[in-house]
Amino acid sequence: MSPLNDTGTRMHADTSLFPVGTYKLLAFTIGTIGLLGFCNNLLVLALYYKFKRLRTPTNLLLVNISVSDLLVSVLGTNFTLVSCLERGWVWDTTTCVWDGFSNSLFGIVSIMSLCALAYERYIRVVHAKVIDFPWAWRAITHIWLYSLAWTGAPLLGWNRYTLEIHQLGCSLDWASKDPNDASFILFFLLACFFVPVGIMAYCYGNIMYTVHMLHSIEDLQTVQIIKVLRYEKKLAAMFLVMIFCYLLCWTPYAVVSMLVAFGKQNAVSPTVAVIPSFFAKSSTAYNPIIYGFMNRKFRRCMLQLLCSHLAHLQCGIKDHPLTCSSQPVRPIVMSQSRDDRPKKRVTFNSSSIVFIIASNDTDSLDVNYKCRASSEINMIQVRPL
Repeated sequence: MSPLNDTGTRMHADTSLFPVGTYKLLAFTIGTIGLLGFCNNLLVLALYYKFKRLRTPTNLLLVNISVSDLLVSVLGTNFTLVSCLERGWVWDTTTCVWDGFSNSLFGIVSIMSLCALAYERYIRVVHAKVIDFPWAWRAITHIWLYSLAWTGAPLLGWNRYTLEIHQLGCSLDWASKDPNDASFILFFLLACFFVPVGIMAYCYGNIMYTVHMLHSIEDLQTVQIIKVLRYEKKLAAMFLVMIFCYLLCWTPYAVVSMLVAFGKQNAVSPTVAVIPSFFAKSSTAYNPIIYGFMNRKFRRCMLQLLCSHLAHLQCGIKDHPLTCSSQPVRPIVMSQSRDDRPKKRVTFNSSSIVFIIASNDTDSLDVNYKCRASSEINMIQVRPL
């Protein structure tokens, strides 16, 4: 929120706000947030693309959140990371405007998408209506247009984007006392924070009341109704956790911004300002973790995707011919089968595990015996991964 100099950069050599160790810690923090946000949200997009059973209208709204979080990780953390390493903002005015605009845009997209998810749960549980893909696409379009309208207004002269107090990133000019700028801050907070939070609180309040009433009606307690209520309750709980975590990350930043806008700017030090700012950016990394822990479909698809490479390796091992070895193998386990069934033995050598099915106990356990094409012994060799 401090103005830039004539060249658009801040000469930080003599005016560093934090010790060198603090800048290194901040750089490590923002770098970790950016890396986790990029990897986690890219994994969500890959899951949605690969598995058709995840392609539902509700999950499309979740993907919209992941897209905005991924863009923040790619575009919204790099300038701050370099500024931490250089101990101050080293970019020009245009970059500052882009940094403030992009972070504000993607942040509003996320909270409005959470608001749309809350409304989707509300009409599904309370009014028993199911949304379709056209509804989801219209909602996403309206979310982006709404976000562009509010973040584009400062570009047209209603407030502006400028350097923040900690001088490691840019945002709205919260400190301006000009009536024009102050009016934008007031309407911006109402339209992009308090109103969405109020809508989400209303929707989830009605959802919880409806679920409680349905549980109390004994005539509806069939197995199918119980399963449906249990599923809706789990899904609503996941979205509620997402909303809670988002508000937990962004509320401190909103409080500090309101203190700067409507209180005394001197009461907010750079240290007080930088912690909520970095905490708000951390919101980009946790949503995929919530999906993995609370959504069974996402969890199963994630495990299937991560284990697919292992499955390919196993298929390759199964098709690979048994390698002859000069070293004998020793039995580990021998099955106690009946006389009319073949004996099964598990053996190993220095490089693999061999399952041997022999017709009797007198057959040799040397792997080279298999290589001599014995018709009475079957072997399956498994190499360690």
